[in-house]
Amino acid sequence: MTVHAWMPDAPGGEFLPALTRSLDESVRLTTGEAPGDRHTVTVYVGGTPSADVLASLPALETVLIPYAGVPKRTRELLLERTGVALHNLHHNAAPTAELAVTLMLAAAKRVVPLDRALRAGDWRPRYAPSIAPLLEGRTAVVLGYGHIGRRVARTCLALGMHVVGVRRAEGPDPELPAVEVRAPAALPDLWPRAQVLFVCLPSTPATKGVVDAAALAAMPDDAVIVNVGRGAIIEEAAFYAALRSGGIGAAGLDVWYRYPREEGEREQTLPAEHPFHELDNVVLSPHRAGHTVETERLRGEHVAALLNQAARGDVLDNRVDVEAGY
Repeated sequence: MTVHAWMPDAPGGEFLPALTRSLDESVRLTTGEAPGDRHTVTVYVGGTPSADVLASLPALETVLIPYAGVPKRTRELLLERTGVALHNLHHNAAPTAELAVTLMLAAAKRVVPLDRALRAGDWRPRYAPSIAPLLEGRTAVVLGYGHIGRRVARTCLALGMHVVGVRRAEGPDPELPAVEVRAPAALPDLWPRAQVLFVCLPSTPATKGVVDAAALAAMPDDAVIVNVGRGAIIEEAAFYAALRSGGIGAAGLDVWYRYPREEGEREQTLPAEHPFHELDNVVLSPHRAGHTVETERLRGEHVAALLNQAARGDVLDNRVDVEAGY
């Protein structure tokens, strides 16, 4: 079958070359201005369609978001527009998982303050008692055991760690049978076991503040927390207080509570209301986990794969539960 898709705004770099060379001949893709006959468009590729745009596409069957998140307004519009499926991408799963593990190791082993001291010629940390934990044998709880979380789990297993994955569907993972998979209802029992906590959840009304003051207080005081999901999943004030007081051992953070609103603020915006940047037990990263030199190529190939599935009449991967938001 022929699929007519429209992408108003295409990313740059290697995206379009990778997309076009990966598309089946039965996919008709229009980029930029809308095709002359919008009645033929069955797939809209973009993250933020307006209500007017959606209304102008009577044959629309699928909205394909060319990245991992789901914008709030897009979810609201599709809750109103029944019969249109929502899909997104997980092209960033490998690089995000790589940075998540990098942040765990850097935070746990105190790489940044050691580096900073040695750059100043200060060798004293070498002779001081170490506070870096041995990760082998520790338990890592992966909150959000999906495309990213499963890759994180695989690496943690290779390091000799025990892994608990948390997802909506409880039950064993045939690909990684060594991982203990639990449902969110088990979290009160898991916090005390979480010697390392990876937050890989999307931002939804249900996930905001999941890691609250009570959860942080229940975790071991030398726990390491890595957040590559969204900042608001961990309560900011409680998180800062726990890190400052020693209630949590260390953290590696790629997602934040405050972002520049415009280009002129990019050189002078601290990432949170609380001064996480002053803490030596925190490793900061500017929300770049999914960015590598291969990212746009991967994005193009993943969009093409979903459009090709539609052309073959297959069930598309990465279906988003619009009610839940992921």
